[in-house]
Amino acid sequence: MVGPISSEDRTAAMSRLKAAIVLLVGSSGGLIALHAGASAVGMAVAVLSGLVVGGLLVWYLGRITR
Repeated sequence: MVGPISSEDRTAAMSRLKAAIVLLVGSSGGLIALHAGASAVGMAVAVLSGLVVGGLLVWYLGRITR
């Protein structure tokens, strides 16, 4: 039988989920820039701005769910 999940395991899983969301949003920005035919600098800017937006999204979602 499986016992309840520990607090440390729950915290680690939530951290991995948050990182995955940030990476998903960042890579989405890069893929959109690639599809639009952006230069390498444009793609880098799109990925970096996507990572920032992803971080803000995770922060906001964490704030409203408390």
